[in-house]
Amino acid sequence: MLVDLFSKKVFNLSYQFAGSYQEAQDLTQEIFVKLFHALPKYEPGRNFSAWLTTLAKNHLIDEYRRTRWEKKNRDDFEAHLFSAAAPDGDPEADLLRGERRRILWEGLNQLPPDIRLAVLLKEIHGKSYGETAEITGVPEGTVKSRVNRGRLQLARILQKTREKADVL
Repeated sequence: MLVDLFSKKVFNLSYQFAGSYQEAQDLTQEIFVKLFHALPKYEPGRNFSAWLTTLAKNHLIDEYRRTRWEKKNRDDFEAHLFSAAAPDGDPEADLLRGERRRILWEGLNQLPPDIRLAVLLKEIHGKSYGETAEITGVPEGTVKSRVNRGRLQLARILQKTREKADVL
């Protein structure tokens, strides 16, 4: 029942963190196995969704540290971006929109994991600073700092990418 209720949410978080459809599927399964073993530790009365998101986030960070992912194989992600672009009858606009998403995702993947997670939760998932603090287990001020640093770092990364494209 928990898998049915939360698999999409866990998969989306895993996918945004891993950037690969196959990796996200594997990570989602691993997270639910971890959830099964951690259920006795759940404290009734706590927000279950936030507790599960924290468990998932910790697993994703641990996995990142363990494997030091290299984000070179983007085929699944790029295929998803181009298929996810809303067709508006303008193939050029669809292609440009997909390329912008790909560049943004590559920029996000260059951020340190703790900063990337804060930015993803706040900016992509639309969580409040308080919710992001609860999920990540750090004070709200730290979340604000991480999101701000993430925005600044991402802006610098995207500017460098733009300058490279202008040179080519």
